[in-house]
Amino acid sequence: MLGGIKEKTGEKLQRLGIATIEDLLLHFPFRHEDFSRVTPIGFVKPGAKTTIRARVYSVRAGLTRYRRMRLTEAELSDGTGKLRAVWFNQPWVTKALEGTTEIFVAGTVERDGAGLVMKSPLYERVSSDPRHAGRLVPIYHETAGLTSRWLREKIQAILPLTERLEEFLPEAVRERHGFLPRGEAVREMHFPATAQSLDRARARLAFEEMFLVQMAAQLAKRARQREKGYAIAFDQPAARAFVAALPFRLTTAQRRAAWQILQDMERPVPMNRLLEGEVGSGKTVVSAMAMHHAAAAGFQSVLLAPTEILARQHADVVEGLLRPFGVTIALLLGSTPTTQREPMREALGSGGIAIAIGTHALLEEGIRFQRLGLCVVDEQHRFGVQQRLALRGKSERPPHFLTMTATPIPRTLGLTLYGDLDISVIDELPVGRQPVETRLVKPEERDEAYGFVRAQIAAGRQVFVICPIIQESDKLGVRSATAELEKLRAEVFPDLAERIALIHGRLKAAEREAVMARVQRGEVAILVATSVVEVGIDVPNATVMLIEGAERFGLAQLHQFRGRVGRGAHAAFCLLFTDLEDPENLQRLQAVITHRSGFELAEIDLRLRGMGELYGERQHGFDLKVADLFDLQLVREAQGEAQQVLDADPTLAHDPVLRRRLTSYRRVFALD
Repeated sequence: MLGGIKEKTGEKLQRLGIATIEDLLLHFPFRHEDFSRVTPIGFVKPGAKTTIRARVYSVRAGLTRYRRMRLTEAELSDGTGKLRAVWFNQPWVTKALEGTTEIFVAGTVERDGAGLVMKSPLYERVSSDPRHAGRLVPIYHETAGLTSRWLREKIQAILPLTERLEEFLPEAVRERHGFLPRGEAVREMHFPATAQSLDRARARLAFEEMFLVQMAAQLAKRARQREKGYAIAFDQPAARAFVAALPFRLTTAQRRAAWQILQDMERPVPMNRLLEGEVGSGKTVVSAMAMHHAAAAGFQSVLLAPTEILARQHADVVEGLLRPFGVTIALLLGSTPTTQREPMREALGSGGIAIAIGTHALLEEGIRFQRLGLCVVDEQHRFGVQQRLALRGKSERPPHFLTMTATPIPRTLGLTLYGDLDISVIDELPVGRQPVETRLVKPEERDEAYGFVRAQIAAGRQVFVICPIIQESDKLGVRSATAELEKLRAEVFPDLAERIALIHGRLKAAEREAVMARVQRGEVAILVATSVVEVGIDVPNATVMLIEGAERFGLAQLHQFRGRVGRGAHAAFCLLFTDLEDPENLQRLQAVITHRSGFELAEIDLRLRGMGELYGERQHGFDLKVADLFDLQLVREAQGEAQQVLDADPTLAHDPVLRRRLTSYRRVFALD
């Protein structure tokens, strides 16, 4: 643990994820400022970033004339010229420079009426081993009260401890790539001697991060391949009968995905496949075909959904598709009465129910299956590893496992975070799906947008209004669903008040179902909602998706919302409302307008927001600090090395250090 740190400072470090000496050593800078070149004052050009070595002739403190900020000003000279260094609201600089004869200052040189000046430069006394100037200077992620300057001083003081850092990359891997030893790489990552040594350090540390992820993924995949599962033979007549009974034609992508899944199910090794595709691309139909195949072979299936709304929707679709074949289907939810649960449990245990569809209620301890051959999990990132393992443990043998997501996964992420899964992609929409026109609505255009909404309702269409939160929050300063409901009823559409409804995640299941039933019957013209509609709501008559506070959502999530309209025969529209006008925010939202591909938006979103906010439970347990997730060559090299290491030593019996290092990945990849 960190010693000599005050409690309040410790709390600040915790916010940066730093609790131990090792955490501090591995808190890497996100960039370096190149202040390695020391320039005489007389040769400095205004606008240049540089380091100056000069004598301190005077230091004085005061207040600025207008905003009354505290000002520290030092007069510097090196014999070739003079320069002023100015610091605002940093009164401690005065004391730090008192009695100092010669200092480094680093920053951008400007020229004003009084001559050359550096504003708020980095500074320190001249030494043979500078931290803040005269070198490549590390810049760290900071938090309130902890600056990069403070972190530089603390980290440099403990750099000798890098010699104790555990080396876990196999020697053969290090030699093949010419990697620096781990301790040296960490030292150079913080305080590099040259730009070249920084590149070598970054290459080593990025590789080790990706290598660990690939090792964990390969271990999980190999462990699964050693398991004995059910081989569900491909039944061509059953497959043809299912396709022939469909009221529509499967897309090429759906056929390809279904074929990959049925081929996997034919093997005695349990399938572990991820099926991804845009909202409305037809994933449920593909999974229904797999469940029909299992039922025809005498096996049971289970479909697990994150919400009751989505579970009911799946049940309706699957029941409609399989009705011609007499497949028995049961729906088990948290709200299912006890009197109905017991008969369902008995029927599942005796094999009387072929397909069980439901929520977390399916994971209850008392539920067992006679012959569970296939598990389908929708929006799989919303379920933790333990929940998925609970499903796998409800049968004598591990069932085939198919996970589905409508959140598009960039290619490199698929090779890393989902490296233990095989992936099928439905990359085309069914014939007849309407493209959704997306518009950015400025504050002054709000009334015009409401007029457009009214015209759509007059034409018999329905509208979604999405809000970031349920109840008003002064801190967030964003629109709430409850406040928006009242505003629309009282001010904007008073004549439609009875046809405006609200749905959110805190409503009781019965209340949500009642609202959705009214929506499906067309009684609700405007449905105000939170992100609960991101999955599970299918209203073909809805043509407008109006999103309040659009800047509060990620790009992938906005794309998910957009996919909830345009599911019928009419033209559809997505209106993005924002009150913020900063260029960065507008550029983000513009990406939703210009990009129709969820995969492209997911990649942009991943760069902007990182994995944590996008892919839920899967990534907990590891953190890529240095590796670039979009570096396909790095991913492939790390994957190749991981496979080579495990081919030579499948259980890592001869590498206990590496095996121990992988324990933190157990929760992510279910290595147990």
